[in-house]
Amino acid sequence: MGETLVSLLPIVAIGLIFWLLIIRPTQRRQKALAQVQRDLSIGDEVLTQAGMVGTVRHLVDDKVGLEVAPGVVVTVVRPAVAGLLRDDSDPATGESESGDQGVKEL
Repeated sequence: MGETLVSLLPIVAIGLIFWLLIIRPTQRRQKALAQVQRDLSIGDEVLTQAGMVGTVRHLVDDKVGLEVAPGVVVTVVRPAVAGLLRDDSDPATGESESGDQGVKEL
């Protein structure tokens, strides 16, 4: 009986390592993305999964109106939003500290 438990130990260890390194971080990212999609508000600048950047102009149920160019509003579903863009610019000068905008880490 003792040999059986010792022989299963490597398999259990591999399963635990797999869960810690792959499954757990993926679940955290999915929860954070779902939170971002739920908490969208008008005026947020977002990135879609298709790579389109736009500003949220209206929210209706599961749909989001994104202004992608002045006067051009496209409608996408909330799950298409991949993340919020953060603004690293200095409010006093309007210049970016890093030279560009980045996607908010999820």
